Amino acid sequence: MQNTLTPEKGSVAASSHAKTSDLLAKSQKGMVTSPHELATRAGLRVLQTGGNAIEAAITMGACLNVTYPHFTGFGGDAFMIISQRNGKTKTISGIGQAAEMLPFYQGSIPLRGPASMLTSAASVDALGRAFEISRNESGGKMSWSDLLAPAINLAREGFPTTPSERFWTDFRRNEMKELPGVAAGYMKDGKTREIGEPFRQPKLAATLETLAERGYRDFYEGQLAAQIARGLADAGSPLTKSDLAKTAARIEPPLRVPYRGGELLAHQPPTQGVTTLQIMGILERFNLKSIPEGSADFYHLLVEAVKCAFLDRNRYVSDPEFSDVPCLAMLSPATLDRHAAGIDVARARDWQDTFKTGDTVFLAAADGAGNSVSMLQTIYFDWGSGVMVGDTGMLWHNRGASFNLQNGHPNVLAPGKRPFHTLNPGMYLRNGKPSLLYGTQGADGQPQTLSLLLARLIDYGLDPLTALAKPRFLLGKTFSDSRDSLKIESDAGLAVFNTLSERGHTLSELAAQSPLAGHAGAILIKPETGDFLGAHDPRSDGRALGL
Repeated sequence: MQNTLTPEKGSVAASSHAKTSDLLAKSQKGMVTSPHELATRAGLRVLQTGGNAIEAAITMGACLNVTYPHFTGFGGDAFMIISQRNGKTKTISGIGQAAEMLPFYQGSIPLRGPASMLTSAASVDALGRAFEISRNESGGKMSWSDLLAPAINLAREGFPTTPSERFWTDFRRNEMKELPGVAAGYMKDGKTREIGEPFRQPKLAATLETLAERGYRDFYEGQLAAQIARGLADAGSPLTKSDLAKTAARIEPPLRVPYRGGELLAHQPPTQGVTTLQIMGILERFNLKSIPEGSADFYHLLVEAVKCAFLDRNRYVSDPEFSDVPCLAMLSPATLDRHAAGIDVARARDWQDTFKTGDTVFLAAADGAGNSVSMLQTIYFDWGSGVMVGDTGMLWHNRGASFNLQNGHPNVLAPGKRPFHTLNPGMYLRNGKPSLLYGTQGADGQPQTLSLLLARLIDYGLDPLTALAKPRFLLGKTFSDSRDSLKIESDAGLAVFNTLSERGHTLSELAAQSPLAGHAGAILIKPETGDFLGAHDPRSDGRALGL
């Protein structure tokens, strides 16, 4: 198979991070961003060779499934918002459904291991559906195999171990008995690989070569599906070849909410896209420009808006084919007005609520012809289920562990049901055209980080790099801190901590630029000038690059 998009050997493999001054990308022709520089460069090469933004996103997504195995993989789920050059917008929700033959769970669903591998993986079908949209509707000319070629090369030839992968391997070092696939597949002689140490994945490369040669549905219905089904069965998962064959990503219209003269877009349930839109709809009821950015008033207002939206999310959001999710009512002016009126600007609302964990990767692409993509991929927890699927070189995700076992709960486990998803990449339109592409890793932190990012970009006019580098908060329990506290990065400043504490917030401190605060990214598009500005999170290993 001809590898037309293979990275130049040693071009980035031996390079270090760019200087901070170079991390704000600028262009008038197109732009890509992702949390891994090699993936970003692969996407840029697609644009350079005449590919469109959808094709660039497919290539970056595939590469990230190789280079960021702690956060994403082909054994997980994926989501896209696509704005086409003809002005049409649509979402792709690649969510694997629960197995038809479920085991009996007593007490709770295990968070790791084979029993957590109870939903299919729709990431590959999402990439395939995007490929069809590109070819049939957006003038795409590149072949499926060419788009996967850079990922195959990275798996076969190797790439340097990243600081992020090293951090998350060390973070789970004492849990490796529960993560046998991680210990066997991503460690070296029981030890964490050094940053920069080359890492090759020949089994994954072979899997991708089959996928490239036989097409994306082979993952679900062909030779590769049979191999995956055997691996799942051998591991002890309830998923079968029949479950794989039923897996299909969905193409749906986005949810929308007005904001500052534009329109914010997000995915429909069972994602929490409606939650981010609720937060921003509540914030539109306030004059943020009258509140100093980064002040205690700023953080307090955003945190209180998050609390309102989270209560509605936990009450309603689930698979709409199994229970009613009143999105129109949740985003109605009356509901948003009521939530805004209920916020006490001087006092924190009491907070004790369920935390939903998870990790993922955000990537985005925009081309000069008017196509744009905002995308997230995930294996749920860092390292997913921790179980490798046979000899495929893939970890399977543990998204099924997010189901509830309580009868009557909107997210109660059922055969064929799609689980609640924290992923919600976004897009902001002005005059019907994309103005912002944005998203973040971070589970419950996603709507919180997005509210900070969007306020800083839209209300305060900050550039993407400045907005991404500013301090963040995380409300409630996290997998690293079981306290029901408001966690804020330390560079928010002592005055902010003191004032928020006086208002009744129970606070915990995160280190400045903490990896626990998520990896976000953004591309700002100015249709009136043709300018693209983009950046990826300074907390990640990635960057944005302009054409």
